[in-house]
Amino acid sequence: MAEVDNKVPAEVRTQFGKGFARRLRVAGQIPAVVYGHGAEVIHVAVPARQVTLLLRKKNAILDLQIDGKSQLTLVKDVQKDPVRQIIEHIDLVVVTKGEKVVVNVPLHIVGTQQAGAVLELDAKAVPLLAEATHIPEFIEINIDGKAPGFKVTFADLDLPADATIDGESTRLVVHVHAASAKDSAESGEELAAELADEAAHAEHKAEIHAEQHEAEKAKALADAELSGAAAAAEAAE
Repeated sequence: MAEVDNKVPAEVRTQFGKGFARRLRVAGQIPAVVYGHGAEVIHVAVPARQVTLLLRKKNAILDLQIDGKSQLTLVKDVQKDPVRQIIEHIDLVVVTKGEKVVVNVPLHIVGTQQAGAVLELDAKAVPLLAEATHIPEFIEINIDGKAPGFKVTFADLDLPADATIDGESTRLVVHVHAASAKDSAESGEELAAELADEAAHAEHKAEIHAEQHEAEKAKALADAELSGAAAAAEAAE
């Protein structure tokens, strides 16, 4: 997928409220607020499609084009409709090139641990102090073939040269241990639950197919009766 341009046209807005925000979203825009660096808070509207694509990346940087001027901003918070998951509002904080910010960067696990061993994930993200315009999309951890006893802490992570841990560096991220009887029991229960769900789903599908078959059969009979009645009427004429 081609990279989405982070230069975002932003229109300053002076109207507020749920009704106005709803009209903005209908028009394909998202209400947002820009603040930080002691500057006056600015309320803007940004294009929904472009921004939604940019927000697929964690800690996205938006280069807002406001009244012909460029303003770098970091996505601080995104409010979504809990049911439809439509973006309702965005909080953007002003940043500058070279400035360092604290962000939570996702951790990506690659590979598979040694057969029979169990992987425990102790953290899903790492707090980093990184340059605003060079925030890594994720930090990768390779656990391929790792045996029980293997562990990774924040201090062991392979970070970009200009990024540092913002927190306790000894905190555990992942570790591998030998499977226990409890693990085996839990795995057995999970497998049984999955099989039960699959069986229930298959039964439900069979019921739906049977209902559809009966409905089609009834329709065919009704059509045949109508055809027979029409034929009889023609013969009578």
